Amino acid sequence: MPDTREKTAALIGEYYVAFNAMDVERILACLDDDVAHDINQGDRETGKEAFRAFLARMDHAYSEQLHDIVVMTSDDGRRAAAEFIVDGIYKVADEGFPPAHGQSYSLPAGGFFEVAEGKITRVSVYYNLTEWIAQVS
Repeated sequence: MPDTREKTAALIGEYYVAFNAMDVERILACLDDDVAHDINQGDRETGKEAFRAFLARMDHAYSEQLHDIVVMTSDDGRRAAAEFIVDGIYKVADEGFPPAHGQSYSLPAGGFFEVAEGKITRVSVYYNLTEWIAQVS
């Protein structure tokens, strides 16, 4: 039977496989009902329905694939981090950001997670917003 660290790493891996497929139901299946989501340089949103709405906004404005994903877990499996590269296309202007006309971008990012009872209870994603804006401007 896999240990807690292995289960957490597998859960985070499943989350990113689902993200790359933009399989919303599969993504949400990885999350706790009251998941906390810290948006890069933005607000915290809470709950699966808020996460579903976030994914819809993302899918509308961006087409992204993550690769070179490395997942690290704490000894007790309650926390995890992932480092990866985001390759994307900026499809439709997102509020507060530059106009979109199909610009491509590639930048490193990180995700931080809390896990309890086999579900992700917190997702915090960070990337260099200044670099992203420079790439799409």
